[in-house]
Amino acid sequence: MTQPVAVLVGTMGAGKTTVGRLLADELGVGFLDSDHAVEEHAGKAVQDIFVDDGEAAFRALEREAVAAALAGHDGVLALGGGAVLDAGTRALLADHRVVFLRVGLSDAVKRVGLGAGRPLLLGNVRSRVKQLLDERTPVYEGLATISVDTDDRSPQDVVAEVAERLREAR
Repeated sequence: MTQPVAVLVGTMGAGKTTVGRLLADELGVGFLDSDHAVEEHAGKAVQDIFVDDGEAAFRALEREAVAAALAGHDGVLALGGGAVLDAGTRALLADHRVVFLRVGLSDAVKRVGLGAGRPLLLGNVRSRVKQLLDERTPVYEGLATISVDTDDRSPQDVVAEVAERLREAR
């Protein structure tokens, strides 16, 4: 059975896409971002799906994309920050190596900037990011087989730790 070597989870600003691409290069495997898979399937950007079709429609597309990737992608998979909110997706992750990239509020806010292109950040970015961290961190922690702090660290440093911990977990 084909399955990802690692599934990266975490809130926006954790570095899932940046770290994921670098980790895939380090491990010599492919990289897939579930948000990009959704965009490819829908033929439009995530923010357009939210605006045109609503969050529920996006979550349904996301659930399908994640299920397909978990069953057929053998590289590094980065999930959108909210993908783990779906009970079906959480259940599918049970048999996978899930890496939680932990980020604190100040680093997350710095990394996402003003939230351009992030539909869940409309309004006060800092308070919205804090709310998302508070809501989602326990879910990420519950799913993770590996947790790595990303605050005040370069993506390369985070990749080195994740790669080492994956090797140890084999």
